[in-house]
Amino acid sequence: MTSFALHLLRHGAPVLPGRLMGHTDGEPTAEGIAACAAQAADLGAAHLVSSDLLRARAAAEAIGTPILDPRWRELDFGAWDGLAPDRVDPDALAGFWADPDANPPPGGERWSELVARVSAALGALAPAPTLAVTHGGAIRAALHLLCGFEQHQLWALDLPYGVLVSLRVWPGARPTAQIMGLYP
Repeated sequence: MTSFALHLLRHGAPVLPGRLMGHTDGEPTAEGIAACAAQAADLGAAHLVSSDLLRARAAAEAIGTPILDPRWRELDFGAWDGLAPDRVDPDALAGFWADPDANPPPGGERWSELVARVSAALGALAPAPTLAVTHGGAIRAALHLLCGFEQHQLWALDLPYGVLVSLRVWPGARPTAQIMGLYP
């Protein structure tokens, strides 16, 4: 099967940065939206998909007319959603970072649930150049699925607001990809 380009763009800076935003529908900054639009300017994507959360959706709408797909949402941080990390029990947070499947946030989502959602979103993509405006957790899940990175390796990746990760994807029963570029 023919490969295609998949560009994963993390939303721009939210008004309240540095929090465990998860499913909290935080507002993006105008600068964050502009930075995302600039990243996407010359990609030539045939399809534009986006998380339905405002911080991603606003950036996608500045780029074009996106198809909104909640499967591209960030990990649900449950009771921690919207909190700064220093407002969360440090031992519980450390347990989450060490093993997010065994130690999910209270009332939140396990890593494996995020991976399953993103897997379904990837499976729904047409094999054509695509831009997905999404979140750091969803990008990490996609890299896990497509490139084989282990979860603990993904925490080592700095994915700042507005980062663009470009992949060459080979679809199939078990799709694979190669990273073509990472553009902060």
